[in-house]
Amino acid sequence: MRSKFYFPPLRNIKKYFLALLLACLHLTLLTNEARANCVFDEDQVKINIKDYKNRLHGFWLGQSIGNWTGLITEMDKIGSKSTMPFYTDNDWGKSDEPAFWGELVPHSQTIEFYLVSDGNHWGADDDTDMEYLYAHLHALHKSSKLTPEQIREGWLKHTYSEEDAPFYKKFDHSTPHRENFLWVSNEKARILMEDGFVPPETSNPKYNSKSSMIDAQLTTEIFGLLSPGNPQNAIDMAYLPIRTTATGNAALVANFYVYMHSLAFELHPSDILGENLKELAIEAAQLFPSKSTPKKIFEYVLSHYANNTDKQDWEHTRNAIYERYQVQSNDGYIYKEPFDSMINFAASLISLFYGDGDLKRTIQIAALVGWDSDNPAATWGGLLGFIYGANSIKNVFSETNLSDTFWIHRTRRNFPTSFKDEPGIDHFHEMANRETLIVNRVIEEKMSGCIDNNRENWIFSVN
Repeated sequence: MRSKFYFPPLRNIKKYFLALLLACLHLTLLTNEARANCVFDEDQVKINIKDYKNRLHGFWLGQSIGNWTGLITEMDKIGSKSTMPFYTDNDWGKSDEPAFWGELVPHSQTIEFYLVSDGNHWGADDDTDMEYLYAHLHALHKSSKLTPEQIREGWLKHTYSEEDAPFYKKFDHSTPHRENFLWVSNEKARILMEDGFVPPETSNPKYNSKSSMIDAQLTTEIFGLLSPGNPQNAIDMAYLPIRTTATGNAALVANFYVYMHSLAFELHPSDILGENLKELAIEAAQLFPSKSTPKKIFEYVLSHYANNTDKQDWEHTRNAIYERYQVQSNDGYIYKEPFDSMINFAASLISLFYGDGDLKRTIQIAALVGWDSDNPAATWGGLLGFIYGANSIKNVFSETNLSDTFWIHRTRRNFPTSFKDEPGIDHFHEMANRETLIVNRVIEEKMSGCIDNNRENWIFSVN
């Protein structure tokens, strides 16, 4: 009986593999030729890849320190009668007060830096887990720009709904409840995705009443780091992720943070880092239309800072933005909730300017300034963490042997990662490695850049 399987003649198989071998050899020669032709000119940008990996590692570490320090004071002081007075520097090191909904936090009873030591894991939170998700999707799809469908599928796979989320106990005495760790616009967007919507319709105010909230400005900063030196491309990459949850002024402000992160590779720790950051922020603010609310808020906070002779008295500027925006509704902004994009944008500028490039001081001010305090603390902790790099951060917090592991499955699910046989645990170094490969692709595909012959540097031009 003749076999139902067909085996081609041996000579055809040999020809096939020979052709495949020649194709691979040709590709290798082309790649080597491209690297050999990758020569740096003075008008180009050159970034050391090893250093950039250390900076990406620092981004995640700094962001986690800022996030978990800011969570201690999150929503404690929101300008309402029941939560006044605001915190000041005198409250640092004192007992935490309840958030406006009446609860403390389980991880610290004291307002201070929260540091996770080696052997334990930094927990994911909404300030970090969505950026992790977007980086994962770029790596998975080998893409320089995500599609609406890829974003929707990624959200539905890796975030929980309110119905299938695991039970969570905030404190030992708490009643367990389902918690999907999505709030305001993020939560609305996911519900819309379940109904078949894709970005940017998930942020359409017709369907998402929370699209003016803070969500996008704390979930998309990483796009700036995936497109170093080219903020316009970074903003293009982030266009749909931002508009997954934000429209209007909230989207403009998210662009501002992406822009700053894209150009942060030019900055290094120094005595003038604070001035450099201020100049970078002024450049990024050129994105705002001249008469827009974000532009007016930026100019007001910058002016108030510049005219304040005591550069330690950040409380003076915080009290001023509270009066100007929350109480008096100036510059086209009417305060709605402590999750508003605009009030938290103003608050974040206070910690950026008065922090003056100092990692500890910036996170400290961000944690004390009020409103959704973990968000600016995480944003600037991540930006300064990137500028400092992981090694320098560990020197700054030398009293603790800081952890480099990240528990993404604290809040999200279905990621193919583990550390020492613990599922859902990742390592900042490995995350930086994967993100470096994304940067490779972005530089080659979007900037016509290249990697030099020694595979040590990216070289590209910026128009």
